[in-house]
Amino acid sequence: MKFADRADAGRRLADRLIHLKERHPVVLALPRGGVAVGHEIARALAAPLDIVLVRKIGVPWQPELALGAVTDGPEAEIFIDPGLARELPLPEHYVEEETARHLAEIERRRKLYCAGRPPVEVKDRTAIIVDDGIATGATMRVALRTVRRRAPARIVVAVPVAPPETLAELGKEADEVVSLETPPLLGAIGFYYHDFHQMSDAEVTDLLASAV
Repeated sequence: MKFADRADAGRRLADRLIHLKERHPVVLALPRGGVAVGHEIARALAAPLDIVLVRKIGVPWQPELALGAVTDGPEAEIFIDPGLARELPLPEHYVEEETARHLAEIERRRKLYCAGRPPVEVKDRTAIIVDDGIATGATMRVALRTVRRRAPARIVVAVPVAPPETLAELGKEADEVVSLETPPLLGAIGFYYHDFHQMSDAEVTDLLASAV
């Protein structure tokens, strides 16, 4: 399966989530790409759309390889892959410095994207956490833990594409995991889209504003 773009993926994913429409859902998207997917799901389920701001902490010489991730909230949630951290010759204080840098960027994005709007309440609701694809699951794992602290009744992970082993690991922390494509050898997430352009801050802001 190849998606035309993120909106197309969101509409197809919404068809698999329609059973949640009567469960008081809220859609929480990971910017930037997850917002375009989540926008379509929120519209189909008549649910509010909000964001979970997570930043990947990459390996210094290979930024796309996730060493861990950090997210915002009353208390920042940080996940570092202990096995990877032990194996790599990381510079001293690297994790602390990268965490501080990413938290500053998270704060910048929240102010920009949300324009002063308070976070949507998720307590006792079904929280559907959405991204445009998952590789290692590091960022999604941090998002799950952050949202769990907000006491939703149920957490559902929903993505267009992710490898089965990653989904199995996420299933240990989520109540339900939904993915349209589960290739054993994932490759690049962009391969599964005809249009996988880098979304701008303006696109994210417009989608969030139109969902209010």
